[in-house]
Amino acid sequence: MVDMPGLCVAKVPSSGSGGAGGREGENGGMELDAVERELHGARALVMADLAAGDVAEAEIVSLVEDAVTHRRWWVQQWPEGVSFVTGLIAQDVQDALLERYGRWPLCPVCTEDGPHALEVEPELGPDPHWVCTKATVSVAPVGGLAAVLRR
Repeated sequence: MVDMPGLCVAKVPSSGSGGAGGREGENGGMELDAVERELHGARALVMADLAAGDVAEAEIVSLVEDAVTHRRWWVQQWPEGVSFVTGLIAQDVQDALLERYGRWPLCPVCTEDGPHALEVEPELGPDPHWVCTKATVSVAPVGGLAAVLRR
């Protein structure tokens, strides 16, 4: 136990899991768990796309958090799917927005035939991109809409 004025810290023995959100590395230091790293990265990428479309409001951020929570459980059940969570979270947010607010993100490529949403491809796989299925073109990687929307 370390005792300093106003601070008392007890060293807790490691069980090998490293506690919440981390694990002990070979060098004895704490590393952020791969699942949490992927989830935090996915959250950041989807938030970047929402911000690029000027739709990153508090209620919508809550939808992102709900999707992250759901996918955290999902990837705990299927750890091999950790590299798929970015695309899945993007799809979850897209579905939640459609139910409450309408289509998102709108396709910036097509100017005819009315507005339509981009889709995430692959539906279940690594390296997800926003694609326009009407023009059959990849528009941007998930997290990269700002470059396309010029924001």
